[in-house]
Amino acid sequence: MAKHPFHLAWFLSQGYGPKTWRSAWPGADLNRWMMPDLFIDLAKGMERACFDYMIIEDSSNVPYTYKGSHDTYLKYAASTPKLDPAVLVPYLAQQTQHLGLVPTLSVSEYPPYLLARLVNTLDHVTEGRIGWNCVTGSNDGAAQNYGRDKHYPHDERYDIADEFADLVTKLWEAWEPDAVVLDPENHRFADGSKVHAINHDGKYFRCRGPLNAPRSPQGRVPICQAGGSPRGQQFASRWADTIITEGGGSIANMKAYREEVRRRAVAIGRNPDDIKVLFLAHPIVDVTMEAARERKRLEQAEALEHMDMQLSSMSRLTGIDFAQFPFDEPLPEGLTTNGHQSSLAKWIGKTPREIVTNWATKSGIDFTGTPDHVAGMMQEIMEEVGGDGFLIFNGYFDRRYIMEVCEGLVPALQRRGLTRKAYEHKTLRENLLEF
Repeated sequence: MAKHPFHLAWFLSQGYGPKTWRSAWPGADLNRWMMPDLFIDLAKGMERACFDYMIIEDSSNVPYTYKGSHDTYLKYAASTPKLDPAVLVPYLAQQTQHLGLVPTLSVSEYPPYLLARLVNTLDHVTEGRIGWNCVTGSNDGAAQNYGRDKHYPHDERYDIADEFADLVTKLWEAWEPDAVVLDPENHRFADGSKVHAINHDGKYFRCRGPLNAPRSPQGRVPICQAGGSPRGQQFASRWADTIITEGGGSIANMKAYREEVRRRAVAIGRNPDDIKVLFLAHPIVDVTMEAARERKRLEQAEALEHMDMQLSSMSRLTGIDFAQFPFDEPLPEGLTTNGHQSSLAKWIGKTPREIVTNWATKSGIDFTGTPDHVAGMMQEIMEEVGGDGFLIFNGYFDRRYIMEVCEGLVPALQRRGLTRKAYEHKTLRENLLEF
């Protein structure tokens, strides 16, 4: 393996929802998208390729931000429909042995105790392969499904998330590691002196505890987070074990982001090497450079033909209706959002047409070419950035794409010694900390 290997994960954008319905290779999933079959095939392919984990993105509303209507979202299956990711996890776990599984669970939609119990249970039944993608929520439509008119202000949502993560961690650790004694001869299952009420009484939450289940294999389950704004970075530096980020569209910005997260981690007493920053990547690979470039051209042409699909997604993320702006005029300065601040910041000054044209690259870096070419690009970027890996990102994929990445790109990375060829550890946390 290379001197500085890196991690691989897959960001299941658009969540547990329709994937292949617009593909030329839809298979049986066209009419059975709600079944776990495609996602099981993805998980199996990822495990053969020795990925660290799969994040299952989620949101819990039918958006209506774009043009004040849900029509565009439903037309393109954009951000809706989605099924519950926590239900998908056991199906994936049953078909794999090593792959980490990271459902998205929002602090705005779950009571802390319920979330802590759910994640603890999943970690038990997967024998230590669960992570938690911690999100605060951003679209007011979701807040309205839970009895609120709108979300709390952006920075306060992270204040809430800080207390939430603290409380959940206390619940996970309320049972000491050796609390369960399993002594049938003396009719003694657990030592009560090693199970503790937590009596949390905070600004936003109250909870007596303890959790009514023993400490799970990982104890504190690895937390994933996508802190892009300064306040989000602060949260991620404190709590995250792995971070999702676009990286700002350039190698220099990727390096600066990682260095800032690590600086913040050191400032609060964490080992920065314990935080794995993974950058989104949308590889388009084929047997020749020409074939790969043609596929990219077709992706961009499709995006421009259906600009409303991309603009509706931008609207959902920010709460700003992008239908109001001319396609070929730069977005005005002074736009603000209570949603994804880092996303809006990178769009300001660009025209909607420019933004949509670049949408196919997702991360802002063009990973287009043969498997070996793209592998070489990833190597060069990681050497410059310093680590820690990439998250494959494709909202609408099919089995062909799974094969291209898992059986084409990843072997090219493995031949260069850049990614693992076998799992050395049992739990997600151990695999993340392996290098």
